[in-house]
Amino acid sequence: MEQNEVTKPAYNTTSGGQAEEALNADMASNGSGSCPTCGTTGMATTPSFVYAIGKIEPRFPRLSVEKEFAQVISNRESSGQTDREVMQTVLSAPENRYLARQLCWVMTIEGLETYLLVPHDPTDLQRLVDTVRMNPSPADLDVVIGARGPLAPPEMCNGITVPIVVFDQLYSFDRDSLLKAIPAQEKGSKERLTAAAAEVFDQIMLMADNAGATDDHRALNYLAVRYTAIYHTAAQMFARNASLTGLEARASALSETRKIVDVIFSYTDRQTGVVEKRFCRVDVTEEFPFLVTKLSPYYDHP
Repeated sequence: MEQNEVTKPAYNTTSGGQAEEALNADMASNGSGSCPTCGTTGMATTPSFVYAIGKIEPRFPRLSVEKEFAQVISNRESSGQTDREVMQTVLSAPENRYLARQLCWVMTIEGLETYLLVPHDPTDLQRLVDTVRMNPSPADLDVVIGARGPLAPPEMCNGITVPIVVFDQLYSFDRDSLLKAIPAQEKGSKERLTAAAAEVFDQIMLMADNAGATDDHRALNYLAVRYTAIYHTAAQMFARNASLTGLEARASALSETRKIVDVIFSYTDRQTGVVEKRFCRVDVTEEFPFLVTKLSPYYDHP
């Protein structure tokens, strides 16, 4: 295990989704089969993996489900509770688990509906329920790791037609907690480290069309939540009066049998204009990316 790799998030982990049986039924009725990585012919295709960072929202797929939810609420004492508190309380109750199974769970990225989530293991439903926070914040984020399947049929979630993701891992955090959880390497440097980490994390999140489905975006998102060295290096560079002026991910030419991505960070001296680069390699061949090469100096080749 790499020394600077975060083996477990420092924040609470959650996971969940609509019951897989419901997904299979909806997909079967649409004629696309129940296999999330099958094409229209029913033959298995190479899976497309997702490592996405966004927000998860429960939605009512049909009017009848919404009315059933309202009826359950009417039988409970909920005075003084916010709508989110009521929803979390109702969905967490064991007797209301059937409602959680009926909901569809939408992942939005940069405010856009991007995926419909379904747990690989139906017992992970509680993890989706836990993403309904009592006190939501604009900084709340959810990480989803799984396999991307076909487009959802319109009847699955009230007309939403986005790709289905069958996930194996899901965890939630808020941006500030993530940044504050990064351990400082030097005494008294925590504040500057947190500021530097915020700069790098926000650049990764704001990269165009980062839905966590391409190899380069999966590598970047993995580093953002699992590899603290990119933040320590940024803090060191800022201390040396250099700006983060480039962030690039490209396929490595060194591997022919596995998918390796080189992630390159460019820092420019604010006085001299000299550019200094650092890079690391991430293997994204399979569902769970992992670090291949630690962050080290990068030199452009002619």
